[in-house]
Order: sequence, then C-alpha cells, then structure tokens
Amino acid sequence: MLAVLLALVAAVSLLATEIPAGQKIQIRLTTGIDSTTARPGDPFSAVVIAPVLVHGQLAVAQGAIVTGHVASITPAKTADDHIVLALDFTGIRDTAGHSARLAARLTEVDNAREEVDDQGRIVGITPKDSISSRLDQGINRIAQQNADFAQLLGTIKGAFVKSADPNIVYPAGVEMTIALTKPLDWNGAASEPAIAPIEPADRLAALAAHEPFRTITQTGVPSDITNLMFIGAREDLERAFRDAGWSAAAKLSGESKLETFRAIAEMRGYQEAPVSLLLLNGHPPDFVFQKQNNTFAARHHLRIWMMPERFNGQSVWVCAATHDIGISFSDEQRTFIHKIDSDIDHERAKVVSDLVFTRDVRGLALVDRDNVPHTAVNGTGDAIETDGRMAVVEF
Repeated sequence: MLAVLLALVAAVSLLATEIPAGQKIQIRLTTGIDSTTARPGDPFSAVVIAPVLVHGQLAVAQGAIVTGHVASITPAKTADDHIVLALDFTGIRDTAGHSARLAARLTEVDNAREEVDDQGRIVGITPKDSISSRLDQGINRIAQQNADFAQLLGTIKGAFVKSADPNIVYPAGVEMTIALTKPLDWNGAASEPAIAPIEPADRLAALAAHEPFRTITQTGVPSDITNLMFIGAREDLERAFRDAGWSAAAKLSGESKLETFRAIAEMRGYQEAPVSLLLLNGHPPDFVFQKQNNTFAARHHLRIWMMPERFNGQSVWVCAATHDIGISFSDEQRTFIHKIDSDIDHERAKVVSDLVFTRDVRGLALVDRDNVPHTAVNGTGDAIETDGRMAVVEF
C-alpha cells in the first residue's frame, strides 16, 4: 500500500522497463462480455485500474488500455454441465499512443460467482447448485404425496424466486486480474496525477491518532477497524464513489431482506444489498457504499462516519472497509453472514486505487497509528490483520 501511494505521487514521464512474467495487473472491462451472444474472435477492451509496480517503481500507470478477444465458448450440453468461457489478452496501449503485444491469462474475476480454472478459463455455475433448485427438488418430493399442495407451493415459489441463470454475463465495469505469461517490454507513459502529500503532516497524524478506530455491533461486540479517512465535502464523497462505480446500500428492512434472500437463492448479485449495522462512537454510519458483481456472497463494502473535527476547513470522515469473500448461515444469529478477507489493508489499497482512478483526489497520505492493534476479531468471529495505518484521501 505504501509503495502504491509513493508511486502515485511520484513524477514519472516515460517508463522503459521489462515487466516479468507472473506480474499481476488489475483491469476493469470497458466492453461487456456475454456468453449468450459472444462468438470466438469477438474483441473486448479493459482499462488498468491499479498502478503496476516493479521493484517498487511505477511500471504501468492507471488508464492504460488492455485489449483482447474471446478465445472460445463451450456451451452446457446438459443441466449438469458448466458453460466455459476463455479470453485471450493480446495488447496494451497508453493514452499517449505507446503500445505493445501482451501475453497474459486470467487469474480472477472480482466478486464473481464463477470460478477461474488453472488454464485461465471462466467456469460457469450450474442451476442445480442453487437454493432455487433445491426448493424445486423439495416440492417435487412433496408432489409424490400431495400433487395439489405441491402445485400451490410451486406457484408461490415461482412468484418470489426465479431459477438461477447459468450464463456468464459481465457488463462493462466488471473487474478482473490477469497475470503475464511472458515478460512485457513496456515503454509507456505515466502522466503525473495531480496529487500531493497532505499538509500539515504533523496535524494530520495527530488527527488520525485521535479518531476512534474500532466499531461495535448493536450488541456491543467489537468489530471492524477503521482504515481510511476522507477529507472533503459530503458531495465530494458521494461523487467520488459514484464515479468509482460503488453503489449506496439499501437500509435494512423487510423488503431488502426478502430481496437479499432472492439474490442468494437465485445465485445473483444485489447491487444495493443492505449491510449489518455497526456503530462508531455510538452512531450509525452516514454512508454505506459497496461494489458487487453477480453474487451476493462477495462484495467490497465500507461504512463512513462524519467526525466533528475539521481539517484545513474541510469535513473529516472516518471509514471501515472490508472485502466480503463468502457467505454462510449463522445458527446463532439466525441469518446469513459474510466471511471477510482478513487482510483489511488489501481493501484499503483497493479503495484508494478506485478513488485515485476517478481523478477526484488531490491529496494522499498514509498515517501511522500506534494505538491500533495489528490483529483482532470482528463481530462475527472473522480474523482481522492490519499494519494499523490509516490511508487519508483529500478531495
């Protein structure tokens, strides 16, 4: 994270380097890919959304364009088969016109219900694995004893829950990670972002150390650790996250809970899905933003609280960001709960990269906090690991 921040504020005009095989590059689709309409050879494009560093130096800047084409699509011949989609990544170019041949394979589709196999192919789901399908199986067993009742249950189920769609559909905005399979000779340009360190640094450090760092659940259990601070107006915050592709979460209600169940049962996403309530200094968050793909089980999400202090005349906001990577049912809490990536510094870096990419950021800092523990457990029992530092973003 620190290396990324330093690279972003460094002035670099032209990069000439060999990027080794195995280097990972984070990208965001700028054209959609749909297994129902795509054909082998169809082109697609994506944009690099996180700086690529080699030996601690900036090698590929945000904004470079990655191009490729659909390599193959294997349809599902039976209900037990998976749709398999293979992509070929072939080129990279920057905004100044520098370009190079690229050899890379897909390693991950962010927050996707599909798997990526060891050949870099996307392997789709089968509807039989969904809760919707299991409900159908239960209704079919009831039909053997009471056909009329089973028909009634089937009608009710059909009105509320649809069958899972096995097609692989990634609209523009879906994020992926690719890894180079051959070294890349790159002479791309890296324009200097209009970003500077946040001053005065000593007052910023004192402010970060003063702010609360631990959220609690409604029942008083310690939970997430704050890992970001934002400096700017409310409208700046809302605009930046909107520009970065994050969605505001719906409030917990009977309607949102029902829609959550539908999303889980149908194995699909729910962009405005609610999050559990966490308190900071006894207050609920002022904002909750999240970024999903096509499954409720995985999402980036964060909670933001407005603080009473001001810095350089601007509002101060404290944030706890984590990455949900799975879901399970809690017998104790009688609800579905997410499992998080324990390394919350990864999510801190994700948020910073997303916001810097929007060009809405003018200042960055990474501040030490000696009073923050490096290990903890959140409100649902997941481990938390962090270096304790707070990333500060000034709009």
